[in-house]
Amino acid sequence: MNTDLSPFEKLAFSTIRIECDTPSGLSTGTGFFFRFLDRGNEFVPAIVTNRHVIEGSVNGRLFFTLSTPDGKPNVGSGYLWDVSDFEKAWTPHPDPDIDLCLMPISTLVGKALLKKKKFFITFFDFSLLPSDSDIEDFAGMERIVMVGYPNGIWDRRHNFPVFRSGVAATHYRYDWNGRPEFLIDCACFPGSSGSPVLICDLGQVFTKKGWNLGASRIKFLGVLYAGPQHRVDGRVEIVPVPTTDRVISVSTIPNNLGMVIKSRKLLEFEAVLKGKDISQQRAGEDRATKVPF
Repeated sequence: MNTDLSPFEKLAFSTIRIECDTPSGLSTGTGFFFRFLDRGNEFVPAIVTNRHVIEGSVNGRLFFTLSTPDGKPNVGSGYLWDVSDFEKAWTPHPDPDIDLCLMPISTLVGKALLKKKKFFITFFDFSLLPSDSDIEDFAGMERIVMVGYPNGIWDRRHNFPVFRSGVAATHYRYDWNGRPEFLIDCACFPGSSGSPVLICDLGQVFTKKGWNLGASRIKFLGVLYAGPQHRVDGRVEIVPVPTTDRVISVSTIPNNLGMVIKSRKLLEFEAVLKGKDISQQRAGEDRATKVPF
């Protein structure tokens, strides 16, 4: 991986725009790249998103950025991959109450290499998950960054996502209402489903012990999936962040809160992948196998 990039520049290559053809029309969402079954020089590369992003999809499209021969991002040079039977290409989280799924991409990567095209990808991995000591040190209202494609907005010319910022609206140490979730105060629009949420403090870190100037930390906190909306009659509803723009009655109003699945739930995919023959993971008509990067 190229080391000349800043942490935020690397994050720009950690997500991928997902387009789905559904019976009701085109929908968009956000995916991110993750390393599973990591053995150092070998791992299972995958895209992770919300299950509701791909549910009901017939065909899908993934937008990759290509790499230069010397391993740098070839900004402005992209590769569009069409995947048939898109919904079937994804493996759902083993807990049906967790709105996550993944798609291994080893075969896509391998087939691109056969065409003399190499993707430039920044992967999340389990080292970025906050440890127990990290969580114990959280102040309770951390500044957060969310990366994705709200309202399907993106830099089409350069294949770049959109960065948004906010704060953790609930203390990460405690599971919101007993579920492995927390809330963020950040504008969450259609297309943001599947967006990774991170702490990305560079040069100064605020913990419950105070400011630590000169320090930095990047922690992968979780994945946006839903948000509460309130109605004029006073009721509050929790709804998945939609994947399409649609007319919404003025009686239903988003309140700029997002619900985020904690990143530790990704660990449960490891057992699923270990228990399967990875060569049987479908990606369209392809077979996915473990390949080194």
